[in-house]
Amino acid sequence: MTLKQLTYFLAIAHEGSFLKAAQKVFVAQSALSHQMALLEDELAASLFDRTKRGVTLTPAGELLQAHARAVLRQVDDAKTSIASLSDTPEGRVIVGIPHSVSNALALPLFQSIRLSLPKIELELTEELTGNLIRQLHGGQLHMAVLFEDGTLEDLDVVPLVLERLSVIVPATVGSQSWVAAKRRTLSLQEALALPLILPAAPHGVRPIIERAASQASLSAPNVVADISSISILRTALLADMGCTLLPVMPLMSDIKSGALRALALKAPGLSRTVCLCRSAHNPPSAAAKLVWQATMALVKQLSADGRWVDTALV
Repeated sequence: MTLKQLTYFLAIAHEGSFLKAAQKVFVAQSALSHQMALLEDELAASLFDRTKRGVTLTPAGELLQAHARAVLRQVDDAKTSIASLSDTPEGRVIVGIPHSVSNALALPLFQSIRLSLPKIELELTEELTGNLIRQLHGGQLHMAVLFEDGTLEDLDVVPLVLERLSVIVPATVGSQSWVAAKRRTLSLQEALALPLILPAAPHGVRPIIERAASQASLSAPNVVADISSISILRTALLADMGCTLLPVMPLMSDIKSGALRALALKAPGLSRTVCLCRSAHNPPSAAAKLVWQATMALVKQLSADGRWVDTALV
């Protein structure tokens, strides 16, 4: 298996056509087909399903695609790290951010890297936490912002801030929100009994909430809908379809406008530990090291000056 074969393979997977892939990588189609035949022989597996409309990946092909992307990314990292030994590090750095953190961190991070590290090309990808963990292990991300919930094994983890969870309810008194409508604080037991819209397990705050209920010997949360998209969850809240347990930052604009209300949980409350994570096995590039340091400093600054609401430094 060669890097050339992996490059050709990814081109075919992306284009869905041997002809288009050959044009993209500037080789004859016959040479491309020959290299893929050698690769399939070596792996003893078929990588493509061929149809009249083009090609799609087999299960073996989908598995190889993840590995191929990781391998080629690490090759690029090695090249840029060596090239930048005598100069300012440059290259592409991919950072994963969960949906519920994007509103607090994405734009400030992009602005910070662009200003302080202009030679680094920052790519931000917004994903569910479970997907981010898999991509970190697969080498598809350089780092990701995640939450300490017992699922971060084999990762290099640095806790950054504690972020408080609130009960977020529609501001108007409706069929779903009447229990919490005139309250300022709720106990965890009262919050768990509300009709809750939460991220699907095992993503986001769901494991944290379920573990807190179990540790307090309380009933499981009364989940009426599993919605892992912040934008769809927001729409459901505004339509008075339920309440949620989340940090306030993802819904801050609606809380400020009065469309939603944030109610505090009674002590000891509920919080999540926001961490910066990277693979413990894949060596980071010089550019990734700088972005790692810049991200840690930025998160702490956002918390300290109050721009990241309801957080405290670890």
